[in-house]
Amino acid sequence: MILSSKLSRYKKIKHGFFNRNGGKSNGIYKSLNCGPGSKDKKNNIQKNLKIVKNKIGKGCKNIFLMNQIHSGKAIFISKNFNFKKKIKADAVLTDQKKVPIAVLTADCVPILIYEKKKNLIAAIHAGWKGAFKNIIKNVINFMLKKGCKKKDIIAVIGPCIQEKNYDVKENFKKKFIKKYKKSKFFFKKKKEKLYFNLPNFIKYQLKSNQITNIDTIKIDTFDKKNNFFSARRSLQLKHDDYGRNISIIMIN
Repeated sequence: MILSSKLSRYKKIKHGFFNRNGGKSNGIYKSLNCGPGSKDKKNNIQKNLKIVKNKIGKGCKNIFLMNQIHSGKAIFISKNFNFKKKIKADAVLTDQKKVPIAVLTADCVPILIYEKKKNLIAAIHAGWKGAFKNIIKNVINFMLKKGCKKKDIIAVIGPCIQEKNYDVKENFKKKFIKKYKKSKFFFKKKKEKLYFNLPNFIKYQLKSNQITNIDTIKIDTFDKKNNFFSARRSLQLKHDDYGRNISIIMIN
């Protein structure tokens, strides 16, 4: 479990970014695969989620996971929230205690957010599509409507694919620059290949929304030595599926 030094200062919350270590799954899912959307055995996924839950806090509710759809949609868990309902979204916020909220990634960017005065948390799944569709801005705006202050927000950019392993096509770059002119600074040409710096683009989006208290965990999920699930690496290895890493936050 990887911790943010900034979030670790606050005793009212618990959080963690998990790689693939310490679970019950086998084969290409070895071992802490937390993705119900994968083809892994459902029993193993449930056991893995229980391991993560116990690390975060005993006596809490089951980990809340969304059906992630690479959107700009955010949802809020209030006191009377219906946990049985399947939710399609890419960000979840709550001010409820003992409700662990999480996102699943396999190269996309997990972002964990805490507003220290209002004691409100958020977990965001930001792939390039979600970032393009303003998932970050939508979450910040939602927090402001709840009375949060920008100066009290701490945002953590978790482990994800880094620039050196994220090669993209020219039309991808054109699409981004058309919508976000300054995104040109996050593309780099090297040996006839074009690379995109997704975590730095995410950081730029946070700063564009006047969020300045940012922690960046610079761990590359594509790099085999870091032992994270990676959709790109699985594709390269011609696997027919891949496991999911979990990033989680909870108010005590």
